[in-house]
Amino acid sequence: MPLATGLLLHLGEQLSSSSGATISILHADPLSGGSIHDTFILHTDRGLYFLKTNAADRTPSYFEAEADGLSRIRSTGAVRTPRTIAQGEWDGTGYLMLEHVAQGPHTRPFWERFGRTLATLHRNGHEQFGLERDNYIGTLVQTNGQHDTWSEFMIHERLEPQLKLARDRKRVEAGMLLRSERLFNRLDKLFPIERPALVHGDLWHGNFLVDTEGQPVMIDPAVHYGNREMDIAMARLFGGFDDTFFAAYQDEWPLEVGWQDRIALCNLYPLLVYANLFGGAYFHEVDTVLRRYV
Repeated sequence: MPLATGLLLHLGEQLSSSSGATISILHADPLSGGSIHDTFILHTDRGLYFLKTNAADRTPSYFEAEADGLSRIRSTGAVRTPRTIAQGEWDGTGYLMLEHVAQGPHTRPFWERFGRTLATLHRNGHEQFGLERDNYIGTLVQTNGQHDTWSEFMIHERLEPQLKLARDRKRVEAGMLLRSERLFNRLDKLFPIERPALVHGDLWHGNFLVDTEGQPVMIDPAVHYGNREMDIAMARLFGGFDDTFFAAYQDEWPLEVGWQDRIALCNLYPLLVYANLFGGAYFHEVDTVLRRYV
């Protein structure tokens, strides 16, 4: 769907205000592949910009939460994220305008750099698991209530909300709920004790870029202070990450003993998210993981 003329004029005003110079939008090219938002490349007389739009009432505060997550990651200095130019609402349309990132190739040096960069990001710690605000994963609200232990956070802010959503939609059978309760009772014994780490939170292969200098660029975060193994497990869930990435991470900051055996456990949360979003075989995968650990 083409962008309304009024919205383009509004965005031009936002660009001009942000830059301190008059910028005119020449045209907007729609992009394909976005499953949640409409996305565009804005061509202006001062270069390119990236734009996401959606109905403002569909996912209230979504773009504000995304801009916040990008800012939190960028402020660590560990990894680049696109700079937010403007975020807001116009006539019922929510929008997020970001700097455009020109992309380069996925070389071996890039993968090594990305692995080390992720480890550096994870070294930004906190006293508690969670965040002082909620955000989103996909189109689902992601609660980030703060907890002293990883098991408490994973149960109350990750697994229970997704299981409740599935139960309310009558998508999950009683046996799976019983197995999840059994898992909750022993979850604190399955993970080593580590300090909360700043994590991307949704690190699949569609949520990073490589710029023309070979630097990683993180996008679409579901940021919080969590267990760093969650990012590693998510990176393995759908593939798309070179082995060099994982080796470089391990060289920079080795994971605790037994991390390979916890990959499926870490991915229980994203599998539940995908099950609630898309249904189908994802619920079978969730139950397979539950049976493995209980």
